Amino acid sequence: MKAMQVNTAGQGPGLTLGELPKPEAGAGEILVHVRAAGVTPTELLWYPTTHTKSGTARRRAVPGHEFSGVITAIGNDVHDFAVSDEVYGMNDWFADGATAEFCITLPQNVARKPATLNHDAAASVPIGALTSWQGLIDRAKLQPGERVLVHGGAGAVGLYAVQMAHIRGAHVITTVSAQDIDFVKRLGADQAIDYKGSRFEREVRDVDVVFDAVGGETLDRSWRILKPGGRMLTIAAGSEGPADQRVKDAFFIVEPNQKQLVEIARQLDAGYLRAFVKTIVPLNEASAAYSGAFRDNGGYGKVVIAIPA
Repeated sequence: MKAMQVNTAGQGPGLTLGELPKPEAGAGEILVHVRAAGVTPTELLWYPTTHTKSGTARRRAVPGHEFSGVITAIGNDVHDFAVSDEVYGMNDWFADGATAEFCITLPQNVARKPATLNHDAAASVPIGALTSWQGLIDRAKLQPGERVLVHGGAGAVGLYAVQMAHIRGAHVITTVSAQDIDFVKRLGADQAIDYKGSRFEREVRDVDVVFDAVGGETLDRSWRILKPGGRMLTIAAGSEGPADQRVKDAFFIVEPNQKQLVEIARQLDAGYLRAFVKTIVPLNEASAAYSGAFRDNGGYGKVVIAIPA
């Protein structure tokens, strides 16, 4: 099969197109013919891309851990899926990803694809939607009527956080660029702050939950606007975590979750949630998509790699 693999031989990590043996589904595994894979550019710099779970060196990993496709084979002890089922989901970060014609996954990592979405749109959903769910619902226990501030509300994760907080009945505030204000208000934001034009802490007080997808100074300035007992969540604090216990407690990494994917698909099909694809690129241009060299159309959501059927 054709697959993109991480190449660290240059000045920075890049991708090269290669030929790999087509994987086979073992016991408890599912083989997916990938139709589309979502791009998370920073993945090439993450620890699991260059190391195994045991800490040994990992070479030529296949990136792209969110995907949509069609099941072509199932191993023994797989009971909830069948060949030809259309599924979407995400793999563990240490597993080989889906920027390839086929990938191995586990039943608990996937769900049936939302019926109203094509594969390109479905592949853009899992990481952003699961991150928002696990942050706002699982960790923060966001309640109706609470005030939540989402930093980066127009980003690939933030746009789901805004939507989910709105669906949850929260009062949603978000920081975005000026040109994105109308967009996030259509998603359900009650207040949108141009982060370049004003400092959010001058406009916001007594927030119950902060969902941070920006990190750095933005995260540092956010503590002062939390009300007593308020909850901080961040997905952008990898470097700050060791220095500040508060940040270590607030930081989390998304995990695959079938039950949540099922509910997310239901909400997408019902029209409560909306998916956004920024750009679709072919497999042989995946390296440009990860490096940022590919010119997108200026839209919202994920860049998606399309894999020919």
